[in-house]
Amino acid sequence: MDPSLLNSTELQGFLNQEKEKAMVNEMVAKLTSACWDKCITGTPGSKFSSSESSCLSHCAQRYMDMSLMIMKRFQSMQ
Repeated sequence: MDPSLLNSTELQGFLNQEKEKAMVNEMVAKLTSACWDKCITGTPGSKFSSSESSCLSHCAQRYMDMSLMIMKRFQSMQ
């Protein structure tokens, strides 16, 4: 590989995009695991019950809100 490509703006942009994708995937996996464990108490059927659906929605919203709050807090510390 051409060493000049390792420092290119295009490559850095690509790497940043891939890092962001990996972070989003990790967040979704954690959110799914945490909310599933909290909200799905029995064996799931072909559809979620209304209480399960509501729980999953609220859990996901709280998880995203807290993640955003934590990120803002870390950014303000820099």
